[in-house]
Amino acid sequence: MIPLSPERTTSFIQEPDIGAKRYFLWTVGCQMNEAESAKAGAILRNAGFQPARREDDADVIIVNSCVVRQQAEDKVAGKVGALARLKRANPDLKIAVTGCMVTGQEAKLKERFPHVDLFYGPSEFERLAELSPELAEVDVDLAELPHYYEDTDSDETGVSAFVPIIYGCNFVCSYCIVPYRRGREISRPFDEIVNEVREMASRGVKEVTLLGQTVNAYGHDLPGDTELSDLLIAVNEVDGIERIRFLTSHPKYFTDRLIDTMAQCEKVCEHVNLPVQAGDNEVLRRMRRTYTVEHYRDRIQRIRDTIPGVTLSTDIIVGFPGETAEQFEGTMKLLEDLRFEKVHQAMYSPRPGTLSARWEDEVPADEKRRRHQAIEDLQTRVSAELNEQYEGKVLEVLVDGKQRGRWRGRSRGNTLVFFDAPGNWLGETVNVRITEPMTWYLIGEVEHEPARV
Repeated sequence: MIPLSPERTTSFIQEPDIGAKRYFLWTVGCQMNEAESAKAGAILRNAGFQPARREDDADVIIVNSCVVRQQAEDKVAGKVGALARLKRANPDLKIAVTGCMVTGQEAKLKERFPHVDLFYGPSEFERLAELSPELAEVDVDLAELPHYYEDTDSDETGVSAFVPIIYGCNFVCSYCIVPYRRGREISRPFDEIVNEVREMASRGVKEVTLLGQTVNAYGHDLPGDTELSDLLIAVNEVDGIERIRFLTSHPKYFTDRLIDTMAQCEKVCEHVNLPVQAGDNEVLRRMRRTYTVEHYRDRIQRIRDTIPGVTLSTDIIVGFPGETAEQFEGTMKLLEDLRFEKVHQAMYSPRPGTLSARWEDEVPADEKRRRHQAIEDLQTRVSAELNEQYEGKVLEVLVDGKQRGRWRGRSRGNTLVFFDAPGNWLGETVNVRITEPMTWYLIGEVEHEPARV
């Protein structure tokens, strides 16, 4: 499962044409959702629409939904319901809802939210033509549209980009709704992806993140022996691209060859997100994760032995049906032993239609919260300790925007770094000496700062 991101809204890159129609995108969920929202935004801009600062100013509003957790689904339902006020005030406003909430649920959603004009499934971009005559007239090759991530909280303008390479998932984890909403795995053609990355590089993109619900399953459905390693090697040769990332991976497919390829390709960043979900074999079996704790530990050790300075993140679910206190302690021990830079965790919530939804949700809510807090406390300590090692060291940082007045970027290990410096640093790769290691980010100063314009 791709880690969830905070909700996002469209960025306002430039002042819109006075007479242009405007659109507003609201996205919650994983980076795949962010990529699909960015593509929808590109289609709208191609039709002459401009991004709006506020949803109240928009002629078209698109809500990109997530249902992987109850909290995300509730947030989407609240947002869509609240848009009824704008529809009453402006009957010409067009509202669309897309994402995982929509698949197979269009009739129910239309009855629940009659003010919504269009429900369309993930990647069904051609259906946007149903919203507006301008969109119906657009003749555009969807493969050529960018997957830029747009964010109102920063000045980001396409330094980094998401590139979906495989859609759907063939695993049927007992708790996960994604295979039912996004279908089975379909890999995009190899050359199409490489050409898309070349096009992005020609427009100034310096970092690409290859996306998939199970990204390291890429190529299993293509002719021949193509796999993610081959794609990393090809993208590594694209001029202009400085960094390559990929997520989210499955432990079963994190092969020795993939690890060796990461080490050999200089543009592939030294960061791995590898969800484990639980630190107990019986819980993993009931989750249908298809690996053991021992296998997972072996993969982490192989990664660390092969890729110097690699940073690691993982996903954890607490309170899975039947998880005992002892089994949860196995998860705590795993996290304590392996010491991840970041842990994405969630309290289990049943998703209708999944296997585990048929089981009794035995772990009380209070106990789920206790376990969640225990991991949070552990990870706060571990993250702070790991970041302390950077004090006085110099990290290579790709600057992707500004936040709260400071320049912001990430190290190759995906650590968030802030610094103050006059001039325009957007899109630059700079050396930053760390002066203040914080728990979740680093603060530093530019090393040997050149003159900026």
